Amino acid sequence: MIRLALLWLALVATPARAEEVVLGLSQDEVSITATFDGSEILIFGAVKRDAPIPAGGPLSVIVTVQGPREPVVVRRKDRVAGIWVNTDAMPMDLAPSFYAVATTGPFFDVISHTEDLRHQVSIEHAIRAVGDREGITDPERFRTALIRIRTGQNLYQQLEGAVEFSESTLFNTSISLPANLTEGAYATRIFLTRDGAVVDTYEGVIQVQKVGLERFLFNLAQQQPLAYGLLSLFIAITAGWGASAAFRALKS
Repeated sequence: MIRLALLWLALVATPARAEEVVLGLSQDEVSITATFDGSEILIFGAVKRDAPIPAGGPLSVIVTVQGPREPVVVRRKDRVAGIWVNTDAMPMDLAPSFYAVATTGPFFDVISHTEDLRHQVSIEHAIRAVGDREGITDPERFRTALIRIRTGQNLYQQLEGAVEFSESTLFNTSISLPANLTEGAYATRIFLTRDGAVVDTYEGVIQVQKVGLERFLFNLAQQQPLAYGLLSLFIAITAGWGASAAFRALKS
């Protein structure tokens, strides 16, 4: 009874939010097969209200999808004696393998710099590189280079104006997932903002995993590398023998 009373008091003491996100996903799993060439996730939802629309500026929506984060080393190439070689290198503590951020309008029109820093919404703040890097005088150039490279690979996406928002209630957007996805959990976040401030947030997860032959080969390589190596050798010998036999048959 005491626990129930405390729970009831906690619920009463917690003020209800005037505007909340109700989210839906077209799919919460993406399967990577041998013929996988990318996918598209439709993210849609609505704003639930327990009171009239508050005074202030219009409501805006931000949607982010973030792949597994992992350490990465960014290297800079310079021309030395006529040859391009790696010179400086800067390790990033954590960088998303995939990151997409879609908004209802220009990014800093819908969220302030302070809120962006607090919630780590933008691509720049999703990359973690802390501490001094010995010998690196321009660390931001390395971060910018990483963003530029992964943007070119469609792994980082800045989609301003890609979220459709109707009557300040219904919203939807689509995120294109490239073929070169990393397996793992993809965190999906929704931010409601007004006058640059975050009003409400919602978080979900999309699972990306290999299936079928891709899953079998991946598990074999990770758990039984010797068997994987022997299987690869057998396939290579068989393919070579088959090609040779076909060539001799064509000549005869």
